[in-house]
Amino acid sequence: MPAPPSARLPRHLAVIMDGNGRWAQRRNRPRTLGHRAGAKAVQVCVDYCLSRGIGALTLFAFSSENWNRPEDEVGALMKLFLRMLDSEVSELNRRGVRLSFIGDRSGFPETIRARMAEAERQVPAPLNLSLNIAVGYGGRWDITQACRSLAEDVAAGRLAPADITESLLDARISLGGQPPPDLFIRTGGDLRISNFLLWQLAYTELWFTETLWPDLDEAVLDAAMADFADRERRFGLTSAQVAGGAT
Repeated sequence: MPAPPSARLPRHLAVIMDGNGRWAQRRNRPRTLGHRAGAKAVQVCVDYCLSRGIGALTLFAFSSENWNRPEDEVGALMKLFLRMLDSEVSELNRRGVRLSFIGDRSGFPETIRARMAEAERQVPAPLNLSLNIAVGYGGRWDITQACRSLAEDVAAGRLAPADITESLLDARISLGGQPPPDLFIRTGGDLRISNFLLWQLAYTELWFTETLWPDLDEAVLDAAMADFADRERRFGLTSAQVAGGAT
């Protein structure tokens, strides 16, 4: 199934990369092997967005709840993350991919925090893809930190409570400078958004697949894009209004 024309593709794709552990368990291998296999699927997704002109990609790599996983698995994930920062950032930059991280970084080792900041300072030209990696991230945390930021401005007299609007809050939310995701994909078969981008997904189209993340390929992404292209996005309007070009 080929992908639809570029005019019918999302501007911003958000993905929960689920199924690494189960992929490994089905092969009687350690869960950590599944995470290493999942890193290859990240490359598939990045290549896909670059080749189709999708301007933003947000990947849920490590949630705030994932800190509660077994210590050896968290440690392996940290090593894999550090290896990625060491080996992939320069190549991403060369291809016009700008890397950003969203989430609470306080739980990460200083070595990783420094590499993340260094990667974010690299600004490619031309910019072909904004790649956002959600690490230590939770949607409730995201909204809370934005509200705390606004509350600090109110307490300092820089802002009146009556001046707080949706757009002002949106500017303090992660990804505030980017268009909201048009399409959300979750691999692995679970039918939930798991505290991911709660504010940003308000009008996002949701698409779920049984495919485990390490098995992701172009055919799966093409199927998601074809389904997205067939949906009518009304944003509260009627079908007649959408057909008539109402805004």
